This record gives sequence, C-alpha cells and structure tokens, in this order.
Amino acid sequence: MRHLLLIDPIEKLNIKKDSSLMLALAMQRRGIECFVFFEKDFAIHNQGTQKLTVHSFKGSVKEDGIYLASFETTGAKVIELNSQDLIHMRLDPPFDSRYLRILWMLDNLVEMGIQVLNHPRGIMQFNEKLYAYRSQGALASFVGSNVKLAAQFVQSLNPKPEALILKPMDLYSGLGVEKWPVTGWEERFVEKVNELNGPVIVQPYDHSVTKGEIRSLFFKGKEIGTILKTPKDGEFLSNIAQGATFGPHPLSKIAAERCELIVNELIGHGVDWVAFDILGDAISEVNITCPGLLVEVSYAHKKNLADVVIDMINQKS
Repeated sequence: MRHLLLIDPIEKLNIKKDSSLMLALAMQRRGIECFVFFEKDFAIHNQGTQKLTVHSFKGSVKEDGIYLASFETTGAKVIELNSQDLIHMRLDPPFDSRYLRILWMLDNLVEMGIQVLNHPRGIMQFNEKLYAYRSQGALASFVGSNVKLAAQFVQSLNPKPEALILKPMDLYSGLGVEKWPVTGWEERFVEKVNELNGPVIVQPYDHSVTKGEIRSLFFKGKEIGTILKTPKDGEFLSNIAQGATFGPHPLSKIAAERCELIVNELIGHGVDWVAFDILGDAISEVNITCPGLLVEVSYAHKKNLADVVIDMINQKS
C-alpha cells in the first residue's frame, strides 16, 4: 500500500508537533512508501487514470524520539493513482466552502476506487461540535443566529450559569471561543453572528474546564492514548500552544462508553481516526477533520503512537 498525505503548506505547520508529519516520518522509518502533497497539487478529471504530483521528504526527530526536529520536501514526481493507494485527508479546518470543495473532489476519487482516510462523506456528514452535543450528558448548547431565541435559551438554563461561552461551529484549536458574563452578552452575540456570517454556539460556562480538558485519541474504534490538558492559571482554554500543560490521563468508564458509542457509529461511515475533547464525562467535541495532538499524547505516554496507527492500518488492509 502506498500512503499519500494531503497536508497544509509546511510553512503553516508547527513542524515540532505536527501529527501528520509525525505519521509520515514513522512510515518512512519503517520502509513504507509514503509521500506528501498539497492542495495546489490536487486536481481530478473524468478522462481515465488519475495522476497526482507528490513530494518525497526527509526529516528527523529529537532525542526523545517523539517531537520533530526537522521536515522538508526533497523532490516531486507524478504518479498514477490506483486502488492500492491510501490518501490521508490531513488538511486543517476551518470547514468552509474551500474545505467542502476538497472533500467533494476526494469523494470522486473514492468512487474511482481510491481509498481516503477519513472518508470524505463521513467528514461532510458529521459536524465536530454538533455531533458531540447529541451525545448523552452533553453540555446544554444553543446553535443559531437569532439573539431573541438565544436569550430564551439562556433564561431557561437551570442552574443559572455564572458566565456564557460563545463560539463558532467550524473553527478549531480554540479559535473564536469567547467567555462573556451573563449580562450584556447579547450585543457581542449579534456582532459574532455578523463576523461569522452565520450561527453561533452558546453554552453555559463549565467551571470544571479550569481543572483541565481531556483529549482522547481513538483509531478504528479503539482508544490509543489520552491526556489531560490543564490551562494556565486564570485561563479557561486548554490550548497547549497557549501554555496549557498536559499529562497522561485515564478515561472514566462513563466517558469511555460514550466515546465508544460514537466511534462505533463513525466506523460505519469510514471515519477511523477520531479525537475527543471531554470535560468531566461530557464530550464537547468529536474531531474528525484532521485529528491532532498525536505528538503530545505520544510524549505523555512515552510511546510513538504513529506506529500504533500504522499497525492498525496494516491490520485493516
């Protein structure tokens, strides 16, 4: 099997801790044929064999064997795609019209017999945030653009929240997430609707976030590693890039059962790679577009989990 990773431009990536580059280097180390390609390389047609410009690469890891020290492309060539190729969809959101167009194009390749992970239709079907809100025990959530309806939702909350969270439906890594007091938030809600050109998510602020947010990685329905991300003092976003600390963490029985229900459904839609964000036992996000933190979870567990993913892919094939 030949592995082809569709990734963002390297200059936009944080090479040190990029999950996709980690996976690519692990494959190369194991002698697996692997290339990367970029959105500018990607085109499809309806006139026979599909061709694709792909790039060879080289890189190295730090002494810990986990974090990356370097990564660069070393040459390009044109290949003919076939049913033995596996394309890894590793573009970061936002899930906008540009992202949707790429998924449509990838879906055409699937219809031609080319394998894509995660399956583009699975990514299209399940919004990472809204899907989480359907799960049992999910945090009370409003999604819409009408401030009067949002206010009715806030008034109905019991117990009354100490603050509210406003956030977009389709961004990532905590972008656009804001905390507002329960008085005077309506004006900001209207502004945010206009900024995002669409619905905004409103939730009661869950104070437990200050104790940390869980990130749990699943592949092919099995948990491969879990960490607890703890925000800096005075912060509420558990973003490692913004200074949150992290360490290994067990999943509670309740959280594990909720995650397993979701991954068992997603597998049926070709979505094998899933990263859950969890507050307490409540799933807050089901990341399927480009599941990340493989490097950090590997570091916490002192094991290169890219090798685990590769082994499980090989079992599938």
